[in-house]
Amino acid sequence: MTTPDIAQRRIFNQHIARQTFKKAHEIVQYLGAVQAQDYAGAKWALGLRLQNSTDAAIDKAMANGSIIRTHVLRPTWHFITPADARWMIELTAPRINAFSASRHRQLQLDSAVFKRSNDALAKALEGGKHLDRAEMAAALQHAGVATNDLRFVHLLMRAELDKVICSGPRHGKQFTYALFDDRVPVNNILSKEEAMAELAARYFISRGPATLQDFAWWCGLTATDARQGLDSVKSKLTHIKSEGREYWLGKDEREMTGKTPAARLLPAFDEFAVAYKDRSATVNPKYLKQARYVIFDPSIVINNQVVGTWKRTFSKNGVNVILNPFGKLNKTQEKAVDAAVKKYRKFITAGR
Repeated sequence: MTTPDIAQRRIFNQHIARQTFKKAHEIVQYLGAVQAQDYAGAKWALGLRLQNSTDAAIDKAMANGSIIRTHVLRPTWHFITPADARWMIELTAPRINAFSASRHRQLQLDSAVFKRSNDALAKALEGGKHLDRAEMAAALQHAGVATNDLRFVHLLMRAELDKVICSGPRHGKQFTYALFDDRVPVNNILSKEEAMAELAARYFISRGPATLQDFAWWCGLTATDARQGLDSVKSKLTHIKSEGREYWLGKDEREMTGKTPAARLLPAFDEFAVAYKDRSATVNPKYLKQARYVIFDPSIVINNQVVGTWKRTFSKNGVNVILNPFGKLNKTQEKAVDAAVKKYRKFITAGR
């Protein structure tokens, strides 16, 4: 399997080249977790993998709790489903807390402070309340918990990892928090070994071909844990070797079809780039230097590889898309990119 073959299979397995799911929670459950610190971009990351979805539909899924946004894995914000929230947080929280320990000491955050903070937040959210960040900060200050010097950020993240709070519906443009138990059912209690196997299966089936090192990077757990997870699901996977590396992927034998050249606009932090430690297959070899920050930039993808960047602006006339290809596009490629732009604009404006 060549590098372009790897990129093509990833596009296919991530459902960027095919859209069989219709609902936000379906694609999130399939992928396991979707990086979401850039909320606008993360909504498009779901939308481009769904049939006829809209920006408004993803907002609705957040509002009704069919997907939630919380800290998990490396950590950063991710979309996950309520059905996966408990076992996924229980699996990754100890590693995240250990990683954050030195910063917690600098901020004078210890177990007693975290307990007082968690109790105050839980009390403030009782009765199905949804509070924005300012209201959460006020609740902590009322309880005598200082929120200065980035303490507030760490207190909120710890409350998420302790399964006290998670995302609630937005109030206008303001994000809110809700009680974790109000939004997440008590189910899917998995042992560490079961959870590690489940995470590995989701990863390699949805993102393969990928290496063990890619998986360890994505999940943020130790190399030992990642190896155990992979070993436990190898019977569900197949593997290939390319340029001395061993790649694993699901046993999906369906033919990858699609018009050539296919063009797509991907958001910043899309799983097509961020899900791998080695991202060389993601980028057209001619543009490795220009795309060295491929994780952080919204990307133009043609024939399964990054060939430029893009950004959006808004005006009274609607959504403007500004393209920055790294090289000259031929007329066929330009036509394909124009179609991708129209698809993005439709996602943003439909249903508003």
